[in-house]
Amino acid sequence: MTRILLLNSGPHSDASYGYRLAREAIAASGIDNVKITERDLVKSPIPPIGRDYAMAITSQTVADAEEFAWSERLIAELEQHDMLFIVTPMHNFTVPAALKLWLDHVIRINRSFSATPEGKVGWMKDRPTFVLVSSGGFFAGERAKQADFLTPYLRYALGSIGINDVHFFPLQGLVFGPEAVAQAVNTAHKQLSEKLSLTSASLAR
Repeated sequence: MTRILLLNSGPHSDASYGYRLAREAIAASGIDNVKITERDLVKSPIPPIGRDYAMAITSQTVADAEEFAWSERLIAELEQHDMLFIVTPMHNFTVPAALKLWLDHVIRINRSFSATPEGKVGWMKDRPTFVLVSSGGFFAGERAKQADFLTPYLRYALGSIGINDVHFFPLQGLVFGPEAVAQAVNTAHKQLSEKLSLTSASLAR
């Protein structure tokens, strides 16, 4: 069985282009015996990092302490899956608050990474990760008119816990009418399907 964790961090939930594309691509991927776990970070928000958590982190509290309950739940959930899909909009050049909060819970010292003189060393098993990034404007390619802090930040953040097999698929120019939307979806669908096909072949070996 291939277990896929699908994180949806946009305000449009299951009506978003990214979500529908992810589900369609997974269904057509050829990966056998797939089980998908969905977590909608907006529809079912996770609690913010509070003072109790901050105090527990700095006082070396045991990993199973109540202060880490949500963090532990999210890290364990990620550990239990073989692949990760992240559906996210680009908000003000980077990740939305809902996804940032998930990262804040998952990136935890002495649980998902250790600190060394050379920097963070991830403890998580690497896994194929596919990130579908929706944007009204253009942030990649020759038509890009804005900075993209999302891609390098998310790649670095996931890499800090050991997830380095990360692939980004832009869904951009979505405010320029139905034709632009169709083109963006078709391009991303082709790119994602090709990558999933390679991943499926790798899993079958």
